[in-house]
Amino acid sequence: MSENSPAPYVHDPGDHAYAPLSEAAAEDLVHGICFKTGPPRTLGAELEWLVLDAERPWLPLPPERLTAAHAAAGALPLSSRVTVEPGGQLELSSAPAASLTACLDGLRADLAAVRGALRERGLVLHGLGEDPRRPLRRLLASPRYDAMEAYFDRTGPAGRAMMRSSASVQVCVDAGHEEPGPLGHGRRWRLAHLLGAVLVAAFANSPGRDGPYEGWRCARQGIWSDIDPRRALAPPLDAEPRAGWVRHALDTEVMCVRGPDGEPWAVPRGLTFRDWLRTDGGGPGGPARRPTAADLEYHLTTLFPPVRPRGHLELRMIDAQPGEDGWIVPVAVVHALFDDPDAAETAYRAVKALADAYGTRSAPRNPLWRTAARSALADPDLRAAAVACFAAAAEALPRLGAQPYVREAVGAFAERYVRRGRCPADDVDDALVAGRTRAAVGTAAAAAGRP
Repeated sequence: MSENSPAPYVHDPGDHAYAPLSEAAAEDLVHGICFKTGPPRTLGAELEWLVLDAERPWLPLPPERLTAAHAAAGALPLSSRVTVEPGGQLELSSAPAASLTACLDGLRADLAAVRGALRERGLVLHGLGEDPRRPLRRLLASPRYDAMEAYFDRTGPAGRAMMRSSASVQVCVDAGHEEPGPLGHGRRWRLAHLLGAVLVAAFANSPGRDGPYEGWRCARQGIWSDIDPRRALAPPLDAEPRAGWVRHALDTEVMCVRGPDGEPWAVPRGLTFRDWLRTDGGGPGGPARRPTAADLEYHLTTLFPPVRPRGHLELRMIDAQPGEDGWIVPVAVVHALFDDPDAAETAYRAVKALADAYGTRSAPRNPLWRTAARSALADPDLRAAAVACFAAAAEALPRLGAQPYVREAVGAFAERYVRRGRCPADDVDDALVAGRTRAAVGTAAAAAGRP
């Protein structure tokens, strides 16, 4: 969730963005902004991190300590944008970069600065897809997050868990060429949704410990799929990308409607954006006015599919990764498989074999994506596709000018996890067991009066 501080709704009759919008104009607007085609030239990444106490990482942090840490990070002279998620997760969003090296170098420098500022406060950044600490409270209080939480509470606890505990690595690539081919936008759209399941499995790092996702390797994916009946779904894969996204966007419920600064936002019930376009927005909690282009643009920021078209393609399915530089691997692999023509073709052939398991249901609720979240690379079909894709990425990275440390990181990840049918969640479980053992030993020693 990278849209943390949207502007309040301020009605200005002289601004065309706040003029009433027709249904045809809304369709044209979404159609025009979702896929901006052209040669793939830029790359970006958004890194979400948990903020933990360096000495006692299992304890939730007091709000004032988190807020001070966020302020310290935000005051640094960084090239990346620093934002805060509702549960206190810290996000760094890179500027669009012209190369993999530029993207990684910028983020690494900014992360070093942020880590230094947090270290002075006894805090660390931690890469994990779901925060295991309990209880988790919402740190940010604003009309946006009040409305969002009220909306999600109608369908269960997943929305609160998503807001407060999830963290990811999001990779942004250009939409691609208008014409067909390995780098065409239609092929890249389809590749993103089939490869997306492989990325969920390979980088799963949020093991479910209890509740509905117990035993899952990527519980974060389960949480996202359950936040809402439609909001986190992909459009049908067999639909033309632009037309499918337009229908999906307009036929999804309005989460909230911005109000004047300082006032609560409306939370309509059962009102799709298309309904709003065709009516005055009346009904329980509905706005008593017609929607505007500004309303539509905001509505698009409240849609959370695994692949979100925002002019570019935003891949949102990858868990936050362990270690200081673990995030480098998914960024490099995605870049290679999308922006190197040979690797893109190899990856597409590898994931086409998964299309039957994808079926007719939308990601992430179809059998392929559910298997990826539950079993990760223990599933033999996903493992075979991942092995082929990582091999293609490894061959492409030298052609893309990747530095030796990047190639080594991708190779080490493939050897440690992909070829063995493992994922980072397996290490999290191992560490959790070890931590529980140490805690039990310490408790027993204290009870016996031993140091």
